[in-house]
Amino acid sequence: MSITMRAFRNNSAPRPVDSTIAETRGDRMFLVGIKVMLWIALIAVAVPLIYIVANSFSSASAVSAGRVFLWPIEPSIRAYQEAFSDPLIMKGYLNSFIYAIGGTLISVSLTIAIAYPLSRRTFFGRNVIMSGLIFTMLFSGGLIPTYLVVQNLGLLNTRWAMVIPSAIGVWQVIIARTFFRSTIPDELYEAATIDGASDLRFLWSIVIPLSKPVIAVIALMYAIYQWNSYFDALVYLKDPSLYPLQIVLRNVLILNTQTGSTTTTSLAQQLEQQQLANVLKYALIVISSLPVLIIYPFVARHFTKGVMVGAVKG
Repeated sequence: MSITMRAFRNNSAPRPVDSTIAETRGDRMFLVGIKVMLWIALIAVAVPLIYIVANSFSSASAVSAGRVFLWPIEPSIRAYQEAFSDPLIMKGYLNSFIYAIGGTLISVSLTIAIAYPLSRRTFFGRNVIMSGLIFTMLFSGGLIPTYLVVQNLGLLNTRWAMVIPSAIGVWQVIIARTFFRSTIPDELYEAATIDGASDLRFLWSIVIPLSKPVIAVIALMYAIYQWNSYFDALVYLKDPSLYPLQIVLRNVLILNTQTGSTTTTSLAQQLEQQQLANVLKYALIVISSLPVLIIYPFVARHFTKGVMVGAVKG
């Protein structure tokens, strides 16, 4: 009897249903097309990077002769030795770190301070303020009025000129505001208020810990902008000791100036210096891009989530 009952139970047990949706021929062709496009995009991005790295690790004569493509010819690290031994380049590297780190901290703090109140439905006049911010995305005073404002504030030829005029990005404010409004419910704010938490305490203890994805996204945006920024330094800075690395790189790539103090005494030395300048360009590109390439993997997992959650919803 027990055997019969066990057999009945085994036969009557529900069987797992295969919920996998069969791919059609059109779906497979679409996926193949997407993969082909991604591989083409990867090759289009990777080949120039590999070319630059290969040239930076090649000898000056091989680079000048155009014999380097995707693999170093006559491997050499002389370009990096010259770059790290030049005081102007190292000073520019340090300045770029100062502008990127300091500017990112200031920009993220101000963005959160603006975006969070605008996300609260009880904040009076939030739509008017938001409209004014969006208006600045479409219209601006121009370079000359901005320069006069920076001059009247006494920021010319100071480090503050690199971080204050561009401290707030309207697009980052929109992303952060949308994230706060869609992720932080009003009920959570009401519960914290009942427990006696102030607005600043609620922002610091609850909102910021729950907003790590969007903070990582806007911090990465600001950091990349500050690291690659050179136009502000070109306009507002005159002291070479305040120049970021991008200005030094610009002088090498565009103005064809020598970053080190050298004295030419013969045609052979001039040729050698010209060859060294050619390979130094590639080394500087690698050096200037390396920090961003190192930082990005640590925030990449937050990047997609933060952008999607903080995206503008219709």
